Amino acid sequence: MKVLVTGADGFVGRYVLSALRTVGHDVVACHRSEAKIPAWSEGAIEWRPLELGDGASVATAVAGTFDGVLHLAALSSGSAARRDPGLAWEVNAAGTARVVEALAQGRRQGSPGPVVVVVSSGEVYGSAGRKPIDETMPARPVSPYAASKLGAEEATRETARRTGLRVIIARPFAHTGPGQLSDFVAPAFARRLRAARAAGEPTVSTGNLEPVRDFVDVRDVARAYLALLVSGVPGETYNIASGVGVTLRDLFDRLAALIGVQVEPVPDPALVRTADIPYLVGNAAKFAAATGWSPQIPLDQTLRDLTHAETD
Repeated sequence: MKVLVTGADGFVGRYVLSALRTVGHDVVACHRSEAKIPAWSEGAIEWRPLELGDGASVATAVAGTFDGVLHLAALSSGSAARRDPGLAWEVNAAGTARVVEALAQGRRQGSPGPVVVVVSSGEVYGSAGRKPIDETMPARPVSPYAASKLGAEEATRETARRTGLRVIIARPFAHTGPGQLSDFVAPAFARRLRAARAAGEPTVSTGNLEPVRDFVDVRDVARAYLALLVSGVPGETYNIASGVGVTLRDLFDRLAALIGVQVEPVPDPALVRTADIPYLVGNAAKFAAATGWSPQIPLDQTLRDLTHAETD
């Protein structure tokens, strides 16, 4: 199977590349022009530069014949999207529109073209009550990031209706693991906890610790994307989630225990999000029925591996 991966230089992308190569797929990987390419991939993977804001760059990057496409490239940081909502829309929504349009126009006549998995987010559901969310729940985003991701979904669906491009929407819920940047909650907690231990501080500044989130290991998410390429149904939308909710306070305490520090979290108004979603847990029964996927790595192992990676 020949697979094109956009955003292959990102946090999830690197795990996806490894998973694809492990099972023997032929991979073409797209990266930001200034990104560092993993040393292990040199000579084993074809790399192409991709700038989502540049139509010519997109057309060149996705040119060719592929069996599958995993579109991961995005502005993935919620804080970055809040700082510049227009950039989030330009990268996530407009960038995705350019990618799927180029793929549709690049199909050979008479060919069904590739199966295209477009990665959205479970955050598009917004505040949807206190039970695991399935795909029948309407999307009501409450952040620039989530809104731009829903825009990417709509651009994808419109292109599919007009051109016949075979597309699948993936809505992963929160995921973390070794190598994630501290723009995200688990590595941010780990960084602050290590700093507190080094300085002998009794407290750590945090945002609101009451929200409940559904954390999946990045390696399980990478497996999920591959499963969608093989077994997902074009035209469908699938949640990728564990179905287990964890409060951010519990996440903080687990990381503190792993790092070996006893501190108290202190709310910092500067770290509190407006319109934060109080409960965001996914129901992935539809995805499991289609692919047989289930998360394999428990959260404690994920957090242990994350903290160990930071000390390597």
